[in-house]
Order: sequence, then structure tokens, then C-alpha cells
Amino acid sequence: MKKFSVILGLIVTFFLIYFLQVDVFNYFTIAGVKPNLFVIYILFIGLFANQVVGISFGVICGLILDLVYGKVVGLTAVMFCIIGYLGAYFDKNFSKENKLTIIVMVAGVTLIYELGVYFLSSIILGFEREYVIFFKIATVEVLYNILLTIIIYPLIQKFGYAVDRAFKKNNILTRYF
Repeated sequence: MKKFSVILGLIVTFFLIYFLQVDVFNYFTIAGVKPNLFVIYILFIGLFANQVVGISFGVICGLILDLVYGKVVGLTAVMFCIIGYLGAYFDKNFSKENKLTIIVMVAGVTLIYELGVYFLSSIILGFEREYVIFFKIATVEVLYNILLTIIIYPLIQKFGYAVDRAFKKNNILTRYF
């Protein structure tokens, strides 16, 4: 029952993030660039749940987003799958307690996502790559994601421990919180 309520919470969070991404952040762009809250979300699931849940949610969320407004179906799913896997990898090798570590992770996976989507899209759709424009946009998005991560870090940590307790059995750090 506990896993079900956490999964339901993750699904509700997906729709909340979708609403924020589509409606709210259209009015709060920096140099015409919106943050990518889904990258932070999938990383968060990979960090606090486990590898299977991170990859599964990455693929499902990516497919939903591709079907709603993607040009190539499956591209976002593949990149979110990679982010879910990286989140689980980071969980095993780095501390989730350090805000700076989380910020570096968010910056890294945002850059990986943007690079992957851009280069795979250029191959599939056959458009010419414009590196200077791409890196300007990617830099603004990385900084925007970092800023949002700093702001919502307490929420990430609190909700993350609930996810951690539901999916991991022997975690001493979150047992009493």
C-alpha cells in the first residue's frame, strides 16, 4: 500500500510538472528558454527510488511527452531512460545529502539530455547543427534548472525520503525521518 501511494504521488507530480512546464514557465523564460523540470524529476526518481523505477518512469514520461508534443516519438523516452539510470548510478556513488552534489548532478544530466536530444534529432531529422546557438540555449537551460533545484531542494529532499523509504528496504538514513 505504501508503494502504491508513493507511485500515485509520483504520477500526480508528473501532471503538476507538466502543468508548470506548459503553462506557468511560458511566462517565465530567460532569454526565451524555459527550464526542463522533467529532467530534474526523472533524476530525482532515479536517485531516491531505484534503477527499475527510475528507468521505467523515464521511459513512460518520455513516451507521454513525445506523443503530446515531440517531433520524434521515443527520443525523449530514450534520454529520460538514460537519466533514470544515471540517477540510480549517482545514488550508489554519491551523497544525496549534499546540495552541491545534487546541483552538479542536475547540471550534468540537463546537459546530457540537451546534447542527446539535439544530436539525435539532427541525425534523424537531418537538419544542420548550429553549435553556438545550441550551447547558448543549453547553458541558459542548465543555469535555469540549477536555480530551480536550489529553490525546490527542501521539497526534493522531503519527498525523496518518502520515495526512498517506499522502494528501499535497508536504508538507515531515512528510516526515522
